[in-house]
Amino acid sequence: MSDEPARPRSTPLEDYALLSDLHTGPLVSRDGSIDWLCLPRFDSPSVFAALLGTPEDGRWKLSAVDGEVVSRRYLPRTFVLETTWRTPTGTVVVTDFLPPGQAGEGHPDHADLVRRVECVSGEVEVEHDLRIRFDYGRAKPWTRRVDVDGTEGVGGLLSIAGPDALLLTGPMLHPQEAPEVGPLEGDHPADGSGAELADGHPDDYEGAVSDRLGGRFVLSAGESHDWVLTWHESHHAQPVPVDPARALDRAVSFWADWSSHVGTHKRHERAVLRSLLVLRALTDRGTGGIVAAATTSLPEEFGGVRNWDYRYTWLRDAALTIEVLVAHDFTDGALHWRNWLLRAVAGDPEDLQIMYGVAGERQLPEHELDHLSGYEGSRPVRVGNGAVGQFQADVVGEVMLALAALRDAGVHEDRWSWGLQKNLLRYCEDHYDRKGHGIWEMRGPAEFFVHGRAMMWAAFDQGVRAVEQHGFSGPVERWRQLRERLCAEIMEHGFDEELNSFTQTYSNTEADASLLQLPHTGFIAYDDPRMLGTVARIEQELRGEHGLLYRYRTEAGLDGLPGDEYPFLICSFWLVEQYARSGRTDDAGVLLEQLTGYASDLGLFAEEYDPGSGRLAGNFPQAFSHLGFIRAVDAVVRARAKSE
Repeated sequence: MSDEPARPRSTPLEDYALLSDLHTGPLVSRDGSIDWLCLPRFDSPSVFAALLGTPEDGRWKLSAVDGEVVSRRYLPRTFVLETTWRTPTGTVVVTDFLPPGQAGEGHPDHADLVRRVECVSGEVEVEHDLRIRFDYGRAKPWTRRVDVDGTEGVGGLLSIAGPDALLLTGPMLHPQEAPEVGPLEGDHPADGSGAELADGHPDDYEGAVSDRLGGRFVLSAGESHDWVLTWHESHHAQPVPVDPARALDRAVSFWADWSSHVGTHKRHERAVLRSLLVLRALTDRGTGGIVAAATTSLPEEFGGVRNWDYRYTWLRDAALTIEVLVAHDFTDGALHWRNWLLRAVAGDPEDLQIMYGVAGERQLPEHELDHLSGYEGSRPVRVGNGAVGQFQADVVGEVMLALAALRDAGVHEDRWSWGLQKNLLRYCEDHYDRKGHGIWEMRGPAEFFVHGRAMMWAAFDQGVRAVEQHGFSGPVERWRQLRERLCAEIMEHGFDEELNSFTQTYSNTEADASLLQLPHTGFIAYDDPRMLGTVARIEQELRGEHGLLYRYRTEAGLDGLPGDEYPFLICSFWLVEQYARSGRTDDAGVLLEQLTGYASDLGLFAEEYDPGSGRLAGNFPQAFSHLGFIRAVDAVVRARAKSE
């Protein structure tokens, strides 16, 4: 019998829904608890962090007393979440959403989270449990009653801690106008300091440190109530909350309009559209920055230490996202990202980083939040990402491929964007002989990773193609020479003749799932015998009995980290693509159907899947997994059409 204490049980990731206003991405559990919310941006400190700890670290739970969830869904083509609760006495529908931020807002002056409850039959008692904890749960707010302009006398509760303020408005604050509705009740320190929010006249209430706000109220068939939680900077004037009904119309219209402009296939149409919507939801509407995921520190192994902050814009992840969006006709968003890129990497190309903040910030120092117990007890909980200082040879290649896709789609290339690409190629020249840490951001010694070298080849290849096919200026002869030199080098040092396989690095013979990306660069054909040999070895070395691929063998020790990890979903999606493009269409279809089954009921993928527990793992939802799924479907659809 193990002496180790049992890990705390966390809500399964597949039970969470993503909301989005194109600035932040809260997660709502199946039982109505918003356990993760960063305001005003994806990479801001959280106000609800129960996802990475306990309810005391912040949450907002709205549930039907003695009820159960019988269904939940997104309204078609939106991120408006609708959850239906049934109790012994009736049924209610809860609608959760954030109205999308206005275009051009890089840092919105306020953000609104709306929760609507409508009783559709019988009579239902609904309960609130609201625990506001600013700064990742480290700051309890001071809460007081306030009047709210523009809401016809409706009051609110204003919670403030340091630079942040949250204003809660809703009918429960005025029981004298709706006697059947109970007031919010406040739990306060045991020493009796501070007035009870539910007692006394509002004029007598001067505020108190707020541990918890809660209350129960009853709704009958046909009745509905709305609550709005509005963030703003505490030193600014108190904003007017949105009108819930108008905000709902605005949210539905925005998402429906956006989704009407992207193309999908008939097969897996709904799932592909949801994945495209996720990629849009993870894109900041103001800056154009695309975050890798909405969360930090969701573990790659439950109880392990491989817990990273993904709420930033990786050049690689964003570039691959842009390729997918362009392939599905969304060039406007791709152009928005190109403008972000121009701003983020402006200046000396030597200053290029692999990732940036949502608005292009360069300083992303990694530190640990020791007070949080971690998802499934997985610690440390990290904020920031130390990989920001790594050299990864592949990122310029991915960016050049994405910009080429945008150019081929007919988007005009101006002298600034082409100038950026020439600077990026100069960066590759200057760092040609530099070892790196690879696509998987190894924290061990730097190496020449074959995937990274092939991506550098792709960067020069796209530079040559831009000159030859589009007439742009540049040192094309030098780029050709460097391209050919890289090709010869990779074949000499990165391909093992005995194994008939490309290798992870020049100095080892390990298999690596990133090698499945070599044909995508144009470096080698999908059906080249050397590529097929590589695929066979990846299947042998990295594919488990469950049929899913690991990124690499962690036991080889190259990543410099203890512990293990679960299969990465994008690697298996890459294998689907490889199968489809090399004539193994049936194998591709079978694996694709298996992987599709790992999405949540709302169509969301995490970074990984744990076959042992049957649970999603890693940061969630993950742009990498969703773009991999879209590419896999595209490849299978094309392969089947070709064979018909």
